[in-house]
Amino acid sequence: MNKVIVKILLMAFLATLIGCSDSSNKVKITFIGPLTGGVSAGGLGGRNSAELAVRLRNASGQSKYSYELVPLDDECKPNIGVQVATKASADPAVIAGVTHYCSAVAMGTVDIYHKFGLPVIVWGAVLPDITYANDYKEIHRVNGTMINQNEVAANFMVERGYKTWAVIHDTTDYGKGHNEYFSKSLSPLGGKILGTFAVNAEQQDFTAELTQIKRLNPDVIYFGGLAPTGVRIRAQMEKLAMDQVFQGTSGIVSDAFIEGAGDLAEGVLAFREGAPTEKLPGGAVFIEKYTEANFNEPPEAYGAFSFAAANLIMDAIEKVGPDRIAVMAELNATNDHDSIIGKISFDDHGQNTVAVITKYVIQDGKWVVWEDSSYAAGAKRLTR
Repeated sequence: MNKVIVKILLMAFLATLIGCSDSSNKVKITFIGPLTGGVSAGGLGGRNSAELAVRLRNASGQSKYSYELVPLDDECKPNIGVQVATKASADPAVIAGVTHYCSAVAMGTVDIYHKFGLPVIVWGAVLPDITYANDYKEIHRVNGTMINQNEVAANFMVERGYKTWAVIHDTTDYGKGHNEYFSKSLSPLGGKILGTFAVNAEQQDFTAELTQIKRLNPDVIYFGGLAPTGVRIRAQMEKLAMDQVFQGTSGIVSDAFIEGAGDLAEGVLAFREGAPTEKLPGGAVFIEKYTEANFNEPPEAYGAFSFAAANLIMDAIEKVGPDRIAVMAELNATNDHDSIIGKISFDDHGQNTVAVITKYVIQDGKWVVWEDSSYAAGAKRLTR
């Protein structure tokens, strides 16, 4: 046989071997969140943060595997979430997932992950039932739940002398859950809810609800929902000359709310699981690496949780290999695992047991920790 032909065949054979080696060494994990739509800012920040974790791991030179992030857009819609969760779960190359910012979507997909045996870590959704309604060993969550969030919120507001509330919540599982847990937390403290108003997350005009609330004249308007709806409500409060304190939930803790509300965002309150990113144990390093990566969007409030979830999954794969069952078992055994958000320990339902809640107020166009704000110091006052 011609020596040139032999050489070509040998080179092709070696290339095939290298290709097989690269393929067998590559591990896919999925990221699922709202990459389009009204709350896409949170989803894009989460996706970038998971991507950053993958890039850093691949560049470390200390990993057994080469990781690939497969991002999917759930649009913060349960039906779309089920579709993309099924797509990811049905792909045997996908070993685990960093999943969901929106509680309604997370609730709609837990059965999918359980059916296909895909271990996932929720990085943003806060409805307690995501982890606690079933005994699904595939489901985990690194952030806290709305139970702790609303306990802190109710105590904080009552301690500041507020007595009456009107509640506006969207009709998703997220909004209904916040209404339930805030009401439960407020009642024993002596706070009174004068009226509760359920609204559609896509609703544009809140004149009818706000007109009724204006007649009730509560001290505070509590809003259980996401940033786009909150922006519309806050703007329409101004048109009706309503001076109530606007109290939101973790769903509005985003740059998008401030950008949408503009000057009307000043003095808005909200509560969120975990410490501010810059105050997390690894927060400074995370922010530095995120900035160096030159993403087009900021990490947003839950980016650090997505980063921690992706790293926890990769740590498990490094230890037990790219096998869904083995990774699930390793995640379920997580106890005092070091991460940028602090120690992670999962209870028997896969819920991280850390329940630190941070109180925020918008001051001068930024979300500021209450204790660090001019409001806490008495230099500024809330609207009522």
